[in-house]
Amino acid sequence: MNAELNTAVVWPAGYQINPRHEDLPRDILEAFGKVPVAVAGDCMGRSIGTMGLNSYHGAKIMCGQAVTVRVRPGDNLMVHKALMMAQAGDVIVIDGGGDLTQAIIGGLIRTTALTKKLGGFVIDGAIRDLAEWAEGDVPVFARGHTHRGPSKEGPGEINVPVSVGGLVVQPGDLVLGDPDGVIAIPAEAAGTLLPKTLAHLDREAKIRESNMRGTSDPERFDAILRAKGLPV
Repeated sequence: MNAELNTAVVWPAGYQINPRHEDLPRDILEAFGKVPVAVAGDCMGRSIGTMGLNSYHGAKIMCGQAVTVRVRPGDNLMVHKALMMAQAGDVIVIDGGGDLTQAIIGGLIRTTALTKKLGGFVIDGAIRDLAEWAEGDVPVFARGHTHRGPSKEGPGEINVPVSVGGLVVQPGDLVLGDPDGVIAIPAEAAGTLLPKTLAHLDREAKIRESNMRGTSDPERFDAILRAKGLPV
């Protein structure tokens, strides 16, 4: 047996670059592109999603698989490497430790994202060049912003588990983002979760219609109150 095949890559301390994720089926990605984050969250127990991140691009919906990056706060060397690896539709998810002293990405990286047709960015850290992001073509969610630019020294890791805004994201997770927030769906669960979200959307549509007609069934909530021992 070739000895080279049994030789694991030994990375310098603090560095690691793992391969890009396997692709989810195109029909699943397209279907989730129409699912609100709140609906996906409801179907996942209402306790999953980012906290404290802001949308800087307007209302455009973000949907794509995660290429994850962990960086030293204020450094974007590995972000540039991740951009080389990412493919159209991918979402770059960056764990910057919540640091706001230096921006991790700005307008020049946005130009690269436009050229590569990336799905967007989620950053537990800062961005800059807000006027460019506000044009809305590239979704970006970040903890904050500053004019101060990043260093490019490393270390950093690509396609490892990361944490952004309290949300753990694995490489290849399906990442959804809209004005309500950001959520990550494990790739292996996306196929089974999709019909649940579609059914949830259908139920909400019926409730919305009854609310508009003024025909809502009072038992929807009275039954819950009675079960708690309240005399309603």
